[in-house]
Amino acid sequence: MASQGLLLCVLLISIHGETVTISCTASASTIYLHWYQQKPGQQPKLLIYKATSRYTGVPGRFTGFRSEANYTLTIREVTEDDAADYYCQQTGWTPLTQ
Repeated sequence: MASQGLLLCVLLISIHGETVTISCTASASTIYLHWYQQKPGQQPKLLIYKATSRYTGVPGRFTGFRSEANYTLTIREVTEDDAADYYCQQTGWTPLTQ
């Protein structure tokens, strides 16, 4: 993923139906923080942009939250299809959608 401010990569492994929360702490200068999901052999897919806004077509099970410099991505009712790498990106730019 060629973009600035990549902070975190998490491989999600969980039990079907659980709720999973992934945390990310950003620097004080962060303007935007975005969350991406990447499955093997695929390009990263934008999930959440500007900390809390769900991207078009992303299920409501995915929720972003911000408290000062602390950000979280919560995935409710996890399914096998959610197994992926998850990235948070801090940037001064709008998110990558392609």
